[in-house]
Amino acid sequence: MQYEIKGQPFPVAICTLNNGESLITERGSMSWMSDGLKMETVGGSIGKAFGRLVSGESMFQNKYTAQKEGAYIAFASSFPGEIRALDIRPGQEMVVQKSGFLASEQSVELSIHFKKKFGAGLFGGEGFIMQKLSGNGTAFVELDGSVVEYNLAPGETMYLDTGYLAMMDATVQMDIEMVKGAKNIFLGGEGLFNTKVTGPGRVWIQTMPIPTLAMSIATYIPTKG
Repeated sequence: MQYEIKGQPFPVAICTLNNGESLITERGSMSWMSDGLKMETVGGSIGKAFGRLVSGESMFQNKYTAQKEGAYIAFASSFPGEIRALDIRPGQEMVVQKSGFLASEQSVELSIHFKKKFGAGLFGGEGFIMQKLSGNGTAFVELDGSVVEYNLAPGETMYLDTGYLAMMDATVQMDIEMVKGAKNIFLGGEGLFNTKVTGPGRVWIQTMPIPTLAMSIATYIPTKG
């Protein structure tokens, strides 16, 4: 497979397949494609289908298989931001925000990733469940706004406003911590909790989470009186 990512701020990933190669996508992700591609809706086991549902995706996925050399298919972002191509390998698993998965080679497995600590599940703005990409191959994810990358040393910690964590290496630990001080909580305007990430590993921070943008726009929408 060959691919190129074009366009800003609404990017698109265009993948060109060899005969017999397949891509797995979320339902509705395909934007355009050439002839010579066969589509099949797949669901896998009940456990995997349920896992996709609770992680923010559809229970079913679409599989596109090239019936000839050079067949191509495009997947466009649904929000202003970036599409990143990830090289997934054994020992190089990635954890991605809910609904971040766009498409992947068939050899990449999408599963659910639970927060190990109950507090992170209850209060983390990323939700109780994220998505884990494992296996061997290329995967495409969509991230909100621009993206800033940090490489954390073992034991190095960062604090993020909830919702800004886009993805991380599976080696990174994540938890939430309450903001200290009653004055800071009630007057600081930053909410009750921050997301805490601890290395080793890389973290990708997005600059415009969809919920944050939606809340900003909502203040300008008149309410019915």
